[in-house]
Amino acid sequence: MNLNNKKVLIVGNSAKEHALAKVFSEYPFVEKVYLAPGNSATGEFCENVDIRPDSVSELLEFAMENAVNLTIATDEKAIKADISTLFQQNGQMIFAPSAQSAQYAISKSAGKRLLYKLHIPTPRFGIFEKQQLAADYVKKSSYPLVIRTDESTEGADRQVCNTVQTASVFVEDLFLSGANKIILEDFVYGHEFIYYVITDGYHFLPLTSCANYKFMENGNGGVLTPGMGAYCPDYKLSYEIQEKLLYEVASPVIETLARRETPYLGILGIEGVIENDGTYSILELKPFLANHDCQAVLNLIDENLYTLFEACAIGSFADDYETLNISDRASVSCVLSSGKLKDSVISGLDVVDDDININHFNTKRNEYFEYLTSGGRSLVITKTSSTLTRARELLYENIDVINFSGKKYRNDICKFTD
Repeated sequence: MNLNNKKVLIVGNSAKEHALAKVFSEYPFVEKVYLAPGNSATGEFCENVDIRPDSVSELLEFAMENAVNLTIATDEKAIKADISTLFQQNGQMIFAPSAQSAQYAISKSAGKRLLYKLHIPTPRFGIFEKQQLAADYVKKSSYPLVIRTDESTEGADRQVCNTVQTASVFVEDLFLSGANKIILEDFVYGHEFIYYVITDGYHFLPLTSCANYKFMENGNGGVLTPGMGAYCPDYKLSYEIQEKLLYEVASPVIETLARRETPYLGILGIEGVIENDGTYSILELKPFLANHDCQAVLNLIDENLYTLFEACAIGSFADDYETLNISDRASVSCVLSSGKLKDSVISGLDVVDDDININHFNTKRNEYFEYLTSGGRSLVITKTSSTLTRARELLYENIDVINFSGKKYRNDICKFTD
C-alpha cells in the first residue's frame, strides 16, 4: 500500500478533532490535513475549511475536488446527517458510523431502549415527550434522579437532582427551552468509566478504558458535565469486568446492529458505573472518543491511525488486525473551564512542557494572536507518562502556569493514586 501524499479530512471543531488532527498532521506520509470547520487552534497546523459539519453534500464536494483519501467524521451533527452513507455511496473512504447505526449512541432514548432489549444492565429509566407525564414520574421516583435531554449539548442539558422540587423545576426548564424528549433515570453510585472498542461493524477490538470525571467540582459535586477529566487505563476495571464489557455489552450491541443491516463503523464508547458490589451498570453509548479523554486515549494507541481507520473503512480490519498495540504507559487529562466568562486572554500556553498536550474546545484569537476563552470548557490538558502518579504530578505542575479569568478545574483527577 502506498502511504505517500495522503490527504485527510476531519469533520468537527472541538477538542477531540483538535487532538485527532494533531496526530495526523505529524505523520510524514500525510500531505494535508483539512478540518471542517476546525477552530482557531487547529489553524496553526492544518487547513480549516469553512463548511458546517452537517452540510454533508458540501463536504462531499470538497473531498472529491481536493482528492481527499480518508475522511474521519467525529462530530455528532455530521454523523446524524448521515455523512457516512453519502460518502460511501460516492466512493469516498470514510471512517464514521451511519446515522442509522449511530442513533443508539447519539439519541440517549434509542440507546436506552437498545440496552434494555439486549438485557444489558442499565439504571431504571423513563423516556418522556410530554411535560406532565415527566412531572408525574418525578413525583414517584427515588432520589437522586438524573435528568437529561435526548441528545447531548455543551449547555445545561443534564442534572442530578436530590429532591422532587429541584427535579420538577429542571424538567420544566428543559421543556420550556425547547427539549422535545427527556430521559429520567436513577442515579447509580460507584466508579464511572468509559470503555472503548473499535470496529468495522462486524469485527471489533478493545482500545482502552478511562476513569470518567463528569462532575464540575472535586469529589463529584456541582454540575454534571459531559466530562471534566479522565485517566487511562482505568486500573479499577478488573480483567473480569473488561471481559464482561467485551462479550456482554460490545459484542451483542455490534452483532445486533450488523444483523439489522446497519453495521456500526468507528469507535464505540461504553459509558458505565462499577457499583460498590462489583457489578456494572451501563449508562449510555458514545459515538466516538469524548472531548475530555480523546488525547489521553490516542497517546496510548501504538498503531498507525491512518491504516487502522482505513482497514475499518474498506472492510479488511478482521484480516489485518488480530490485536492492537496499546502502550503500557498512562495518561491523565484535565479540562479547564472559564464558566460564563468570555474573552479572557489565556496566558502560559507558551511555557508549558513540550510533551504536554493542549487541546482547544472553542477558544478564539485576537489581533495579537492571543487565545481567548469563549465560555464553558476551554482547554483539555493531557500528560502521558510511565505511571499514573507521575503523569498526574506533571499535569498539574503545567496546569498551574496556564491562567485566565474564571479558570476552574478539578484538582482531584487520579488523586487517589498518590
